[in-house]
Amino acid sequence: MARAKKQVITEHTATVEDLSHDGRGVVRIDGKAVFLDGALPGEEATFNLKKRRRRWDVAELISINNASNDRVEPRCAAAAMCGGCSLQHLSPDSQIALKQRSLLESLKRIGKTEPEEVLPIMTGGLWGYRRKARLGVRYVTKKQSLLVGFREKDGRFLTDMHRCEVLHPSVGERIDALRELVGGLDVAKEIAQIEVAIGDDVTALIFRNLVELADNDKEALIDFAKSTGLHIYLQPAGPKSVAPLWPLDSKLFYRLDEFDLEFEFLPSDFTQVNHSINHQMIAQAMALLDLNKQDRVFDLFCGLGNFSLPIAKYAGEVLAVEGESSLVQRAKDNAQRNGIDNVEFHAADLSQPLTSVPWFKSFVKEGVDKMLLDPPRSGAYEIIKELASVKFKRIVYVSCHPGSLARDTELLVGEQGYKLVKAGIMDMFPHTAHVEAMAVFER
Repeated sequence: MARAKKQVITEHTATVEDLSHDGRGVVRIDGKAVFLDGALPGEEATFNLKKRRRRWDVAELISINNASNDRVEPRCAAAAMCGGCSLQHLSPDSQIALKQRSLLESLKRIGKTEPEEVLPIMTGGLWGYRRKARLGVRYVTKKQSLLVGFREKDGRFLTDMHRCEVLHPSVGERIDALRELVGGLDVAKEIAQIEVAIGDDVTALIFRNLVELADNDKEALIDFAKSTGLHIYLQPAGPKSVAPLWPLDSKLFYRLDEFDLEFEFLPSDFTQVNHSINHQMIAQAMALLDLNKQDRVFDLFCGLGNFSLPIAKYAGEVLAVEGESSLVQRAKDNAQRNGIDNVEFHAADLSQPLTSVPWFKSFVKEGVDKMLLDPPRSGAYEIIKELASVKFKRIVYVSCHPGSLARDTELLVGEQGYKLVKAGIMDMFPHTAHVEAMAVFER
């Protein structure tokens, strides 16, 4: 049998020309774009080609021969490998500039428009900000070691990390303790992940256990919870199986004191990752909506009422819609808990037609003045198209992906007669290339 030919790895050196929207350096070889993680514009980089594509290639950085003035020393020892962050080597000001450029270029190129005004950049703390995360767990036989952390940048393996600088310190400073805890369980190889959820007063960990835990393993987890003050949940099956192990009466809350609101949530619920940015984001959305008691408002993709309840404090009536029924129930409970009775919550797939649904049809018939959208990465194209006949005075769009926002902007501006009056970024995820934004449309 003929031996397979050994791949020849060719070393290249080139000057980095630009940064891609996901934060990778861009160099060119014979006119072809090559994406290089960890390299910055102006730097001369030495690298090996790793993946070849028809229109572009991906390379692996070997060395930087002249560091950019924008380069900083990463705070995290695992930053070069960990996929949790991609931009710790880039100064915070330059990270912000990259995200701002990503938004405005997307709006111009895809949305075919520019905002009349760029909103002030919304920023918060750079470290220890992350309140939601899913940490992988894997026992590595070759290393005789158990790993807890985020996946490496290429996604194949878990990062060998000992602390996390962007996770809230209640977890980020306990990565080694979690490795030791899980590694000591009889079912160490059957714990698939640890989900992190943090409220104002409580940090909860959901252990995804693929097999039933013996009493001694449960006791070890409870002892850890008691010694640290963390709340422990188990998830033996799907999301609905999540249940507290200790304490049994565990509850998570976050407060919006500026609106005199308190939200209860389950650790498996979607909540915003960055507490500081969430407060600022809601306050800005409320200011941009400019509500009064005569306004009737749509809040679509409403989750557990993060925007709905503040809106209801100032508007006349609110119709809030969310695709996940469990979050809708949480929203209803939170409305009742806070004494709010002018908001109506419904579960519905917002990618499907709603104009014939009785409750939706009835609300539209009586008139809708303003709308807030907070869709997933895929955007809100379908519902925007369906509501073309509703003449909103103002739409506030909260986006977690510039591309889908820009596509929806083209629909609103190019086809439905709105103008993009304001747009700006919110740095929800420092040290990553993830871009959150807010945009305002008016007739």
